[in-house]
Amino acid sequence: MSTGNISRAEARVRSTGITVESYHSTIDVRRATDQSHDTFGVHCVIVLDTSLDSTTLDFLDAIVHRVVVNGEVQAVDYDGARFPVQLTPGRNVVEVSAAGRYSRSGQGLHRFLDPVDKQTYLYTQYEPADARRVFPNFEQPDLKAVHHITVLAPEGWQVRSNQPRVAGGPIKGDDDQFDGVRHAFGPTPPLSTYLTCIIAGPWHEQTSSWTSDDGLEVPLGALCRQSLAPHFDAEKIFEVTRQGMDFYHRAFGFPYPWGKYDQVFVPEYNLGAMENPGLVTFTEAYIHRSTATRAQYQGRANTILHEMAHMWFGDLVTPQWWDDLWLKESFAEFMGAHVSVQATEFTDAWVAFAGRRKAWAYAQDQLPTTHPIVADIADVEAAKQNFDGITYAKGAAVLKQLVAHVGVDVFFAGARAYFQQHAFSSATLADLLASLQEASGRDLDEWAACWLQTAGPDTLTPVIETADGRITRLAIRQESLDARDGTVVGRPHTLVVGLYRVVDGTLRRTDRLEVDLAGGPSTDLPQAVGLASPDLVLVNDEDLTYAKVVLDPASLETVRAHLSGVDDALARALVWAALWNMTRDAVLPARDYLAIAMDHALAETDAATLTDVLARVDSCLNLYLPPEAREEAAGPVAERIWQELVAARPGSDAQVVLARSIARLGLRVDILSPRITTLLDGSLVLDGLELGPELRWMFARALTAQQIWGMAELDEELRRDPSADGVTARLEALASRPSAEVKAQVWQDLHTPDALSNDHVDALVSGFGTPGQEELAAPAAGGYFEGLTEVWQQHSIEIAQRLVGGLFPKTADGREGAQRWLDQTDDVPAALRRMVVEGADDAARIQRVLAFNS
Repeated sequence: MSTGNISRAEARVRSTGITVESYHSTIDVRRATDQSHDTFGVHCVIVLDTSLDSTTLDFLDAIVHRVVVNGEVQAVDYDGARFPVQLTPGRNVVEVSAAGRYSRSGQGLHRFLDPVDKQTYLYTQYEPADARRVFPNFEQPDLKAVHHITVLAPEGWQVRSNQPRVAGGPIKGDDDQFDGVRHAFGPTPPLSTYLTCIIAGPWHEQTSSWTSDDGLEVPLGALCRQSLAPHFDAEKIFEVTRQGMDFYHRAFGFPYPWGKYDQVFVPEYNLGAMENPGLVTFTEAYIHRSTATRAQYQGRANTILHEMAHMWFGDLVTPQWWDDLWLKESFAEFMGAHVSVQATEFTDAWVAFAGRRKAWAYAQDQLPTTHPIVADIADVEAAKQNFDGITYAKGAAVLKQLVAHVGVDVFFAGARAYFQQHAFSSATLADLLASLQEASGRDLDEWAACWLQTAGPDTLTPVIETADGRITRLAIRQESLDARDGTVVGRPHTLVVGLYRVVDGTLRRTDRLEVDLAGGPSTDLPQAVGLASPDLVLVNDEDLTYAKVVLDPASLETVRAHLSGVDDALARALVWAALWNMTRDAVLPARDYLAIAMDHALAETDAATLTDVLARVDSCLNLYLPPEAREEAAGPVAERIWQELVAARPGSDAQVVLARSIARLGLRVDILSPRITTLLDGSLVLDGLELGPELRWMFARALTAQQIWGMAELDEELRRDPSADGVTARLEALASRPSAEVKAQVWQDLHTPDALSNDHVDALVSGFGTPGQEELAAPAAGGYFEGLTEVWQQHSIEIAQRLVGGLFPKTADGREGAQRWLDQTDDVPAALRRMVVEGADDAARIQRVLAFNS
């Protein structure tokens, strides 16, 4: 294993022999605005107590100048990832002088040059193990310590860290001239290294505050780049923030522990957000330069509340190792939706969760690399890959099931006890279960074994028999297996079965059955006998549990005719989810999904559901229909969506979602090109449709893919929108040109180490894979498997994952090539092997669905 990786076994050895008291880190970014300087200064003093006579410090891709231990200089033996230090049992002081490297991959200390005003911005992103790119440390979550952080920055910059600034002032250089500003921040409470952070740059800031009912006052800050300030709706952000603080302060019974609460929206971010205590970082995608739907604002609120939950779940109490990553991510994912419903205007947050987030979980949970929610994480490379649909969405769905099982009051009582007992320390699954069991009075060990320590989704299918318009038998057939070895698990479920009938054209729930499944292969529902025969049986109505649901034949026929008549948005989302799972599993033909979508989705009033369904329409057209049928099917779909767009209510969410769908369809459907052109040149005006930069660039890419636009038009569009998003969108459009030569150049650019930022990699990968251009891209991608190991070695893991996953050939040849590579390649990182296994399985699923639809 490369020394750049860190194993659980190594971390445990350090944990048993080392206690870290404090880090005193000074980061010198005074020359950051000079793009020719690719390093920053680092001075770090680590105070620790140990029973060991030596250990290693983690410090990745840096330059180590000098190491001093207890006043004595030691020889530097640095391999690019670690260096040893000789210690004396007892208290030690380790002093390191070094330089780190600025990042363009969103890892460590990321540097961004705004193309609009040429201002430089810096921010850090560390989880799970990238603090070692900025200062030397013990990069493992259980070695918490107090952090004293100092930043030396250019004059006029806003600089922030986890704690408020407590000291500092002008710095004089060797020539006695002013040379920047020193910013010293207060000591943190005990923190894992990955939770420390800094931002620096000429940030635009707005401030507010929150005060609790019992008088606790927390200063609030919201920051973004100067060029985004005109679009920054900080007051809406503060509103959700205060609502969340109100809820958590009451529900968790532990006062907000981090003093201040800043939220900064940063460029080229790899994540939705990161829970750095006192300074949460978010992707700039949450600052809307164009018209946004209510679903997008709901998604932002969910993320704000998710990260706020981490101030307790993850920051106050941290998992000991990444096996228990779910102890923070699953809980925060659950809380994001729960608090949205309980404390904000977004009372429909569970609809988007059911339709979108759980789809992510179901897809991940059916891969051969699926894992339990409590995973076996051998090293930090594996940890990085487990920030996935199982840890987030499945974990949250299972917690929702736990709340249904034990009750919401019991759940929060257990959480309060957990925080009180483990504040500012690390914890495990056993610690959490002990708190929940004490609060509930129930033994949850069996529940945890079934739900948290097995893999794969259950499948629930209703079986119904009727006579004379009445139910004579209703049962739920349950397939409950551990996906790793096929053993029967028998997971228990507390759920609701909804019985729906068509009444005056509306599909309404007429009966609600509360059901407990003990985990057997079939469970009869005697309470249903004698009820009126339903038109639709919806298992897991209200979405209380985690399971794939199959519609019985009669219910499927009802859905074909009446899905848009279901009068509850969550129930509709659950039916759409069932239909999509059936399509992916080659049970429902892709053409049927398209037909149902065209008959019912376009009447959908929930923007999140409409967005999801139209995205799955794209998947049917681009992946699941045989190639020879795609163009034939795409034309009528495009025509129908265009008609709906023209007729859409002006200024509605549906109008925005439909316009985006037209832009995506325009990549492959040439009849849309003249219509898109009329929208862009203003000869066709749809009342209420704002052609903001996001939509204009989507249309520009479609016209470029159809060879209507060329370099001149794209350059003119960039003059209209010279923002960072504009630069990235232009790259995506250029990579979408239908030319084998273009694809070859894009392939070369993507594989040139350190040539592209993370956002630009994403743009070129997207353009390279433009729908309908598979044959043009195939020659360039022919060496995919031969170059995999080199890609992993030459690029950061963040960029390498994007290249390996984004460029995987999802064809029969790709599946076969992957199998040959797996058979012939032994000595490769486990994380890379996992990605190839997943790509091969995805390709195999596509081939199965294609065969079913042929």
